[in-house]
Amino acid sequence: HTLALHAALPICIPVILKGHDIMGKAQTGTGKTAGFTLPLLHLLNKHHESSTKRCPRALILTPTRELAAQVGESVHTYGKYLSLKSTTIFGGVNIKPQISRLRRGIDILVATPGRLLDHANQKTVDLSKVEILVLDEADRMLDMGFIHDVKKIINLLPKKRQNLLFSATFSKDIKRLADTLLNSPIMIEVASNNLEAEQIEQLIYRDIG
Repeated sequence: HTLALHAALPICIPVILKGHDIMGKAQTGTGKTAGFTLPLLHLLNKHHESSTKRCPRALILTPTRELAAQVGESVHTYGKYLSLKSTTIFGGVNIKPQISRLRRGIDILVATPGRLLDHANQKTVDLSKVEILVLDEADRMLDMGFIHDVKKIINLLPKKRQNLLFSATFSKDIKRLADTLLNSPIMIEVASNNLEAEQIEQLIYRDIG
């Protein structure tokens, strides 16, 4: 199935809530972060059990620390009045505060691949309970050479889970990754509202009078 719309928010939500895997083609600024974060929070909160030892039930992988911080802030904002706990981890900063937050228990983890593997190698994070995996801007992850890290992380996850893959392009490498990762995915193509129409030549005439 292929669905197309000019905003990711309304089209992603019912598909994710039904438990489908998604292969989404979406540019930055199309509302995809809210599109996957809101239903993700709903699904986790629906079956939430309070526990002193919380392992991540949702993992959101992003290619850069900047994007991780943005997504982490969205998760915090949208889930402000829920009892779900989240944290964001990335490299270039002290790992000890991250270890402390992970030990306190979380439900949602936003991470860059390299730093997440650091934690996995140190056994400071348990990914065995992940129910939902989100790969955000997967094409950038591949361009930055994270494919092997991503595959290592996937091998640490439960086989049964929901997978949401978002990419600005569907290259051959992305399709190969999707074939190994996704189970009968729904294809979603989100067009950016500010893209120029094709086949139109745009010119500027300066008024020099």
